[in-house]
Formats: sequence, structure tokens, C-alpha cells
Amino acid sequence: MTATALHTGAAARVAAGLAFASAAVTLYWTLGGTLLLDTVGGDIEQLARDRSVGTLALGGATFALKLLTGLLALALAPPTPRRALVRLGLVGGVTLALYGGVLTLVGALVVVGAIDPGEAVDEHALRWHVLVWDPWFLVWGLALVAAGVRARVGQAI
Repeated sequence: MTATALHTGAAARVAAGLAFASAAVTLYWTLGGTLLLDTVGGDIEQLARDRSVGTLALGGATFALKLLTGLLALALAPPTPRRALVRLGLVGGVTLALYGGVLTLVGALVVVGAIDPGEAVDEHALRWHVLVWDPWFLVWGLALVAAGVRARVGQAI
């Protein structure tokens, strides 16, 4: 196995681990768990506490999407995956990294007072977003991009 294959596998495993862990948290909250739910805040917290059929469907769809993203990450590990999977992994990774990066940056600017949100903010949830939830998406996305780039390099060899 080449060094590129080893690195691709590591990045893919990190991305998959983050995806599966995020899916597990989503499933836990969807099924009624409340531990750390107050760290999410806002509409997502309210939806999770709502327990309606629509909320369960949304939670189930979110769980499935995260699970599929984890499987996609594993599919980027050697042997060389199909080009379409590599492209999908790169697009997904960039999307996750941008989402997590922008939310982390904006949240941090609100926390330090550089941005005035104009309305009351749940400080507890905001700090959790800045320190845990949003960077999780950033790191997950970067790992998925790294796996995709390494897989693409492997295809060129």
C-alpha cells in the first residue's frame, strides 16, 4: 500500500467517524434524548423537543444524510473509488467546511462583541456552537476534502 493510500484511508476514517458520531447524536435527539440538547438552542432545540411527526421525519432524514456522508467518506478510502464518488466527496466536504467555518467565525464574533445580533442570544448555546458544534462540521468537511483530494491524486497515479 502506498503512502498516499494510507493518508487517504486516515482522512476518510476521520471524516467517517465524525459523520457517524454526528448521526448518532441526531438519532439520540430524534428519539427523544435531551442530554446536551440545550447546547443547540433555537429552532433546532424546539423542533427536537416538539416530538411531532414532521420533526421525527426531519430528524430521520438528517440522520440518514449524515450516515450516508459517513459511508461516502469510507468509500473514498483505497482502493481507488469512482470519480463520481470523489467529486461528491469534494463537494460535500467543501460544503460542510464552509458551513462550519462561517458559523464558527460569525458565532465567535458575536461572542466577543464584534457583531451585535440585534436581538437576545442564548449565550450558552452560542458558546457550544462556537466551541463544539460548528467546528465539528468544519473539521468533518476538511477531513472529507482531504480524503477526496487524496483519492483524486490516487486516480491520477
